[in-house]
Amino acid sequence: MSKLTKNQKSVAEKVELGKAYTLNEASKLVKEITTTKFDASVDIDVRLGVDPRKANQMVRGVVTLPNGTGKVTRVLCLCTPDQEAAAKEAGADHVGLDEYIQKINSGWTDIDVIITMPSCMGKVGPLGRVLGPRGLMPNPKSGTVTMDVAKAVRDVKSGKIDFKVDKAGIIHTSIGKVSMTPEQIFGNAKEFISTVVKLKPAAAKGTYIKSIFISSTMSKGIKIDPKSAE
Repeated sequence: MSKLTKNQKSVAEKVELGKAYTLNEASKLVKEITTTKFDASVDIDVRLGVDPRKANQMVRGVVTLPNGTGKVTRVLCLCTPDQEAAAKEAGADHVGLDEYIQKINSGWTDIDVIITMPSCMGKVGPLGRVLGPRGLMPNPKSGTVTMDVAKAVRDVKSGKIDFKVDKAGIIHTSIGKVSMTPEQIFGNAKEFISTVVKLKPAAAKGTYIKSIFISSTMSKGIKIDPKSAE
């Protein structure tokens, strides 16, 4: 059995096995147990008591994190010429239509979010085979297919993220960076969890929030008492 490093020993001493921490405690602790030399992401995993195979128990939504995501989000806006100036002014990194569709078909996906208009979906739709597997396909439910592309760009740039439950009944997403203060991490986590709670399907029976864990890139998970996040 390999020996624990000095950092691993330190982390093991700080996180009590099996203990459920309050959200406030976990927001501080996740910073203390992060030993990476880069600005690691803060991730949250929420296990739900739903059956994602049933359409009436699918949980999907969007949330604007009050303290932003802590990272630069690269936005491509595929829109008509009359909306290009507004999209650029709102902060879109790339704006256009046909030339970017051609680039994507050639394999270019150096972006984080794509925003488009309903009138452009006829051209954007066929890109699903490239964008779908990468989670980049615009979707009306996530607010990335809209007539008001400028607002959508501003929302994404200010910390708006979309999420959905996976086949195992878990929602996994990033809610910030360890360089944030504990208060900022707490605020983002609380807003995210509150949004998930509001999206509880009427068909879901029994315990809805089964477990919550918070962690950073390459750190161990910290179990959170769901009641502390209400």
